[in-house]
Amino acid sequence: MSHLDELDEFEAELELSLKREYSAVFGLFRFCVLTQDATYLCNKLDMQALPQASYPYFHIRMEDVWVWDKNRPSRIIPRAEVYTSGDVTVEELRGEGEEPRLTAEALAERIGQQLPGDDDAL
Repeated sequence: MSHLDELDEFEAELELSLKREYSAVFGLFRFCVLTQDATYLCNKLDMQALPQASYPYFHIRMEDVWVWDKNRPSRIIPRAEVYTSGDVTVEELRGEGEEPRLTAEALAERIGQQLPGDDDAL
């Protein structure tokens, strides 16, 4: 197997892992924000349209954020700010005050990990 084949296989594994994680954590978040550069899941969102002479410009502030990026060591971050002149799509996944239907235990099961303290071997 050549180095390029190994790299392609590694990239494919990262992409598949990212898709599985996205499916697992999707239920924890209130908003899905899609920009031309990235996809974000977040629980708090503030978006402002900043008028410009020839194009729309958006400032997006998010808290409790999951970022679609296979190259990040940690995709969950406390805050993110995005400035863009491209298209922005915001989807509300659940209403204000609605609790996520996914528990920590269910999330751990979905992504195939044990929670701390779940060791039966002790």
